[in-house]
Amino acid sequence: MFELEVSHRFSAAHAVTVGGVREELHGHDWRVTVTVRGPRLDEEDLLVDFHVVETSLQDVVAPFSGRTINGIPPFDRLHPTAERIAEHVASRMAPAIPSACEIASVAVEEAPGCIARWFPASSGATEGLG
Repeated sequence: MFELEVSHRFSAAHAVTVGGVREELHGHDWRVTVTVRGPRLDEEDLLVDFHVVETSLQDVVAPFSGRTINGIPPFDRLHPTAERIAEHVASRMAPAIPSACEIASVAVEEAPGCIARWFPASSGATEGLG
């Protein structure tokens, strides 16, 4: 089994409700890390080209960069927690990942040492938010 990781950083604000209390709007320097895995390498001895994963990740998070996540679909209707952002990234990136691979996890770090991680419900499954 092989794995590779690609990370991307961006700055964005959000406001979440914790314990029934809505926090003030605040910003983070987010880091999103996508881990892709698969059982074998291709004819070029690659699991998947880093650039394919990198471009897809950048495309998925680009709408959030420099903005307030709460107002950007699907977070105009969903709670913009790190957990939901990780799930969203996995859902949106899944079509860009070659069929011989799968997304093993997506980690979203919203502050140093504060990381939420998404894993597929079962091998090969990526449930989406839309």
